[in-house]
Formats: sequence, structure tokens, C-alpha cells
Amino acid sequence: MSSKKFNGHQEMVQLDGRSTPAATFLSKSVKQQQQAQGYKPVLGENPKPYGAGYSHADVLLVNSRSKGSNYQDNMPGKLERRATYTDLDDDWDADLDDDVMSLGLASTYSTSPPQSSMTDSNRLSSPRPDLYPPSRRDTPTASALKPHYDRILKDPANSLHMIYHPTTPPENTSMTDIEELNARISRINKFKRVLQSSNVDIAALRNLAWSGIPSELRAMSWQILLGYLPTNTDRRVSTLARKRKEYNDGVQQAFANGVDHSVWHQISIDVPRTNPHLKLYSFDGTQKALERILYVWAIRHPASGYVQGINDLVTPFFQVFLSAYIDAEVESYNPGLLPKEVLDVVEADTFWCLTKLLDGIQDNYIFAQPGIQRQVAALKELTQRIDSTLVRHLQQENVEFIQFSFRWMNCLLMREVSVKNTIRMWDTYMAEGPTGFSEFHLYVCAAFLVKWSAQIQTMDFQEIMMFLQSLPTQEWGEKDIELLLSEAYMWQSLFKNATAHLRPG
Repeated sequence: MSSKKFNGHQEMVQLDGRSTPAATFLSKSVKQQQQAQGYKPVLGENPKPYGAGYSHADVLLVNSRSKGSNYQDNMPGKLERRATYTDLDDDWDADLDDDVMSLGLASTYSTSPPQSSMTDSNRLSSPRPDLYPPSRRDTPTASALKPHYDRILKDPANSLHMIYHPTTPPENTSMTDIEELNARISRINKFKRVLQSSNVDIAALRNLAWSGIPSELRAMSWQILLGYLPTNTDRRVSTLARKRKEYNDGVQQAFANGVDHSVWHQISIDVPRTNPHLKLYSFDGTQKALERILYVWAIRHPASGYVQGINDLVTPFFQVFLSAYIDAEVESYNPGLLPKEVLDVVEADTFWCLTKLLDGIQDNYIFAQPGIQRQVAALKELTQRIDSTLVRHLQQENVEFIQFSFRWMNCLLMREVSVKNTIRMWDTYMAEGPTGFSEFHLYVCAAFLVKWSAQIQTMDFQEIMMFLQSLPTQEWGEKDIELLLSEAYMWQSLFKNATAHLRPG
């Protein structure tokens, strides 16, 4: 690769085309929730969180699920455990081994409020060893590992020196293609100048990330923007090593003596249903990694526990961090081909970044899910100002915002757009800062709803509900997402911090 020097840092050279042709908390257990015939209104007496326990579609699937294999037959016998649990939700720096693991991952933990303890029948012994098979150690060629992946494991900044692009365009390349490639190279160099600094300028990184992060730089950029990877290069290696060890030790402790049946059961149901259209999520290595991440997160956060929908939120992190180590199409890649140390790092980094994200929106998942209720109410008020005709039509057809937008808030629109498009959206959410996944997401949802206004106003109740549950976004690409984000930014500029404008007239 030809290169030039910029302040001591390596940069890619742009192409010259002149001589060339032209992406729980409930008082009832999960089992009791699953036996329920339907949800009560969110604002009714003794409200149930819509996302807890099972998905909205599970009411329709309960019969087919009962015809499948018996989950209980596959689970080991129960194990008695005696200890207590301390909530670590507000202590990011707390060590799992020091604070949680010393308590033995207590049997008093459940998805019910802390005061209600579990019975021995809900505590099962550890999953069978074959549930957690070690990853195979294949050659780099067989596993599609990037060269010098071990250096990237130690410090993601080492990947900055391994980004290569052709210095000579292929024959018959158009001038338009050359200009697009040169623009991409220029953008990558701007990111590299920020990321290679001894102290990363967060404001500068956010400014660049708002318009999208190049895939080669996304993993490191996300980890810095979320506050997981230190901005200071001197602290980076030691911090990563410590946090990864904490997670790996936590996994060993979590499954050493038994699992919380109510939590484990629901996770084991949801994970196989996560992104079933993508081959990546059908592999055993992927599913077991997601199960471990979600289970450890749930027991670490008893105020919320595991809520259906969090299984969606973990996937963009897993996909982005996995792609940092392989030269292959990530959505069809088998993580079982990776050396164990690589998969362990991907899993640990995914856990901590998921934790960072959920720390900012945990009100969405605690008892009665007040965060989502507030967002749904705010979405209705905002839409009233943007498109009052649409809101009037929804009211005439007796369509409540909670009926379609709850999922938009609970899963951050991940059921409405592809994972690749979600990843592109999250570039901007992280660039927005701590409120990106809450406040800015509200404006994205408003722009998303208004986009379909003309079609919706021609429909009756049943047609509206069917349409909003299966929106025609299958062919959406990055340009569609960027247009949506631009519209959301426009509405945010008009209405943010102007509460009087949000009140219906």
C-alpha cells in the first residue's frame, strides 16, 4: 500500500482517475406471565410491561410452542443455593468478581421484586457442558481471521494500521466510482486522525460519527463513544484486559452452581428467535454467546431482569465487534471457526457495551416500564404538531399509539429495519451523546411514522394495524436511513426544549 505521513500517522492515499477510464420486576414469575391470556392496559391497575416475558406475537404462537420439544426434559435437576444479591445497576466500575461473584449469584434473585424470594423449584443446576462447547481453533485461513488479529485483541487501535485500499483503480472504473472511493478514503483518514490521538477528542469523534462511521473503524469508535474504551491510550490495554476478565470470571461463576430457571427459560426461548433470517444467528456459537450475555446481564440488574426485546439490542454489538476480527461477510459467518480467545473478547465487549446502552434507557425495562410510557405519550404529542391530520385519523379509527409504537421504543425500531440499517442508525444515536437512544430516538420514531402518513390515512383500523406491524422497509438501504435521520434532526431542531410546542393545541 502506498502511503504518506500525516503528523506521524499513516494515511491512505486517494486514487487518481485522470488517466483511467471511466449499514421481574413483576410480582408474578415468568411462568405465570406465560400462562396469562393477554396483556392488561399499560396504565391500568397492576400494569404489566408489554415486553416482559414474551413477545407481542406470542399470544398467537402459544399453541405452536407447546407442540415443540419439552424444555423441562432438557434441563438438569434443581440445586439449592443460599445467599443474597446486591444490585449493582449504578456502579459501572464495580468488579463482578469482587461484588457479585463473592455473593454466589444468590437464589433470592428472580424477575420478581427483591422482597419476594425464589423457591427451590425455580433453581436449576448448571446447563450441561455441551451447552457451552469451546470454539474450535482453526487456521486463520479457515476462520477468515484478519492478519495480526492478536494485536487487535490487545488494543483496537492497532486495526487502524491495517486498513488497505487499492492505490490503482481497476480498469473500466468510472470517474463517479473513483470520486466515491476517494471520498471514502478521505473520510477514513479523518477518523484515523481523531482515533490515533493520545487522547481522543470525543466532540470531534461525535461530529464525524453523526454522518456514519466507516465499517473498518466502527467497533473502536462505538466502544469509545459509549465510554467503554478509554479515550486515553495509556489506559486502554489495561482497562480492556480487566473488564474482559471480569466478564469471563462472571460467566464461570454464573453457570458454576445453577441458573435461575425463570430467567434462563425465557432467554433460551428468545435467542433462537433472534434474527432467524440471518445465518449468523443460527449458529450454535452465536446463540450460546447471546445466552451468556443476556443471562449475566439479567442477574446483574435485578431491578429490571431480562425483558423480551433486549435480545434484539445485543445483536448490533455482537455483529460489529465480530466483524472487527474477520475478513468475511459477517451476517453469514460461523463464530465457531474463531479461536476461543477471539470469541471470548467479542462476547465480553458486547456485554459491556450492551450494559452501557441499557444504563441510559433502563426506565424502559423496570417495573411498569415508565420510560416507554413517557416516550409513547411524547410521540403522540410530537406527531400531533407535525401531522395533526394523521393523528386525527388514528383517533377516528380508534388506533392507540401504544398499540404500534410500544415495540418501536422497546426494540429501538430493530423489528422494523434490518440489522445493517440499525447499525447505521446507531452511529448517529451514539454521536448524539447520552440521550441518543432515548430523546433522539423519539424524533426518529416521529419521522418514521409521518413517512407513512398518506398510506395510513386511506386505511381502517385493521389495515392500519397490519400495515404498521409489517412496514415495507425490506428494501431500505443506507440512503433511506440517512434521510430518516435527517428528518428526525429537523424535528429535533424545531421542538427540542420547546415544551410549549409539544402540547396539543
